Amino acid sequence: MLKFVLRRFLVAIPTLLILIGLSFTMIRMAPGGPFDGEKQLPPDIEANLRAAYHLDEPLYQQFGRYVFNLLQGDFGPSFQYRDFSVTELIRSGFPVSLRLGGLAMCLALLVGISAGTIAALRQNSALDHGVMATAMLGISIPNFVMAPLLVLIFAIYLGWLPAGGLGSGELSHLVLPVIALALPQIAYISRLTRGSMIEVLRSNYIRTARAQGLPTRTIILRHALKPALMPVVSYIGPATAAVITGSVVIEQIFSIPGLGRYFVQGALNRDYTLVMGVVVFYGVLIVVFNLLVDIVYRWLDPRVPL
Repeated sequence: MLKFVLRRFLVAIPTLLILIGLSFTMIRMAPGGPFDGEKQLPPDIEANLRAAYHLDEPLYQQFGRYVFNLLQGDFGPSFQYRDFSVTELIRSGFPVSLRLGGLAMCLALLVGISAGTIAALRQNSALDHGVMATAMLGISIPNFVMAPLLVLIFAIYLGWLPAGGLGSGELSHLVLPVIALALPQIAYISRLTRGSMIEVLRSNYIRTARAQGLPTRTIILRHALKPALMPVVSYIGPATAAVITGSVVIEQIFSIPGLGRYFVQGALNRDYTLVMGVVVFYGVLIVVFNLLVDIVYRWLDPRVPL
């Protein structure tokens, strides 16, 4: 297992380097710069600022300097948040995004697996069609449309939940953003679970278990659920990273001070180091989540080679 983990990390290194190189080039190709504003800076002051942040150097030299600092764990200073480094901004914003995304994935797994299993057991029934129709609706409507609708209904019309912010950390402030973030994942997971569960329930060993008189609950929990979750486990890795990184829009709508808001503001203000720091951080997260998925996949099916 240790060799497997090391091999995956070694394979991930060139992938991360390509990601860093493409992101580094694209953010600098975008129009504007980190010191552009409504009021034009005097040329000598702007030149001093560019020299202080090494932006007057050739692009290849800037890239080499950035990679060298990155290997030492230094994401660099933020151009817009002058009193903070990028590392400090990530450290302050990521726990909020992680909490939001983690709760959304837990809700998606709980509801999606349950709904998909029930739909598979009632295949071609009205319940099955209702679950699948709801899943298609969840896939079709993006969360930046669903989020304002949830605010309009539950916060403004009914007044049951707060419309935004984190308040003093109450759970009620997270209900609407978590639901908005989890709905598309619930739809995908329920469809994956249903299709996989139907296939597993048609297997010979499930027929044998039924012939032995085992109750349906025992068959599902002990024999069918574990192999049926294989496609779901494969989906969880990139989905979890997508939920955490995809909370950018949700954090903006609900005014949540997570890492997504820093990313949006950094992109708008051409804060090169902040955008690069978030991209690299999320790239590492995706590698780690996919590695965890591979380990869980191996646990579910020991026949999978390491």
